[in-house]
Amino acid sequence: MRYRALGNTGLMVSEIGLGAEWLERHSAEEVRTVIDCCETQGINILDCWMSEPNVRSNIGAAIAGRRERWIIQGHFGSTWQNGQYVRTRDMDKVKPAFEDLLDRLGTDYIDLGMIHFVDEEAEFHRIMEGEFLAYVKEQKAKGVIRHIGLSTHNPKVGMLAALSGEIEMLLFSINPAFDLLPASEDMNDYFSAEHYSEGLSGIDPDRAQLYKLCEQRCIGITVMKGYAGGRLFSAGTSPFGVALTPVQCIHYALTRPAVASILAGYDTPEHVLAAVAYETASEEERDYASTLAGAPRHAYSGQCTYCGHCAPCPKGIDIAMVNKLYDLAEMQPQIPESIRAHYQALSARAEDCIACGNCEKRCPFGVPVTLRMEKIKELHLL
Repeated sequence: MRYRALGNTGLMVSEIGLGAEWLERHSAEEVRTVIDCCETQGINILDCWMSEPNVRSNIGAAIAGRRERWIIQGHFGSTWQNGQYVRTRDMDKVKPAFEDLLDRLGTDYIDLGMIHFVDEEAEFHRIMEGEFLAYVKEQKAKGVIRHIGLSTHNPKVGMLAALSGEIEMLLFSINPAFDLLPASEDMNDYFSAEHYSEGLSGIDPDRAQLYKLCEQRCIGITVMKGYAGGRLFSAGTSPFGVALTPVQCIHYALTRPAVASILAGYDTPEHVLAAVAYETASEEERDYASTLAGAPRHAYSGQCTYCGHCAPCPKGIDIAMVNKLYDLAEMQPQIPESIRAHYQALSARAEDCIACGNCEKRCPFGVPVTLRMEKIKELHLL
């Protein structure tokens, strides 16, 4: 296992980590088996955003007596209310939920205290100017947390955080489907190999700017959703029409500027081993660019690659984000509460669509956006 510096925190994290969300659906013994395998393979960082009590307790039991081996990302604002996860900024809920995290994990400190899930710029400013950040900073002053982080899916929020002087690292969603744009305005050039050979040549400008800004300011990034919920592993569900491997997805994430670790989800020790196979993989096995360059010309047809050409929406819907959350939800047998919460936090949603069709006229790939909006409404993400 190789280790990387996490920005200026002074922490050295394994470049492959544990995103513990999938452990929610497992018994205490199964959780212990996965965590033991992670330790054996040299993984030393885990993210526990989940508020569900059992998974917190199961993780705590699995790392008991070995707490010092782990760098833990724990979240402020992820709460358990009436038997379900609720993201909140209500300090009367935030404080006991964070104390519960410490208690159930069996620790008196969290290495990376994460301001949980901020995707809108207005909310970012409210947090930074109010009692929420004041409480987080108080915990740092007391030594209860060692560093302040923030999780977001929005590169503009990420840039604000990187420039704030308060946020030391980010948890950000990175994979080829979320990042890459067609490399040219000319439809005939979209799939030519040379346009993918530079790696970053097709990336969304805001995301590219975020990565570069974090690199410049030594704001470390840990990665969530590196596999796009498994969507990239199948040619049938990948927007590129070709399947990528876990190793290729990991390599993509780890080659972004400022990225220190990709936090993958594991159901079994076999999933752990499939991820850490990256450490001994050949350059050919890691090569995602050639795979994407060889994607069939029709691969993008009718499929949203989250490129943003559909904007602006007259109702203010972030169509790319709504489509992204829909695709992630469709990949799961049950809609994860995290996806539901991300959707509910949007200021405009599929329910606000007026079916004007302007987005479809701008989409270079013929995505039936209004039909997808109807399907999202039927999915009942609210």
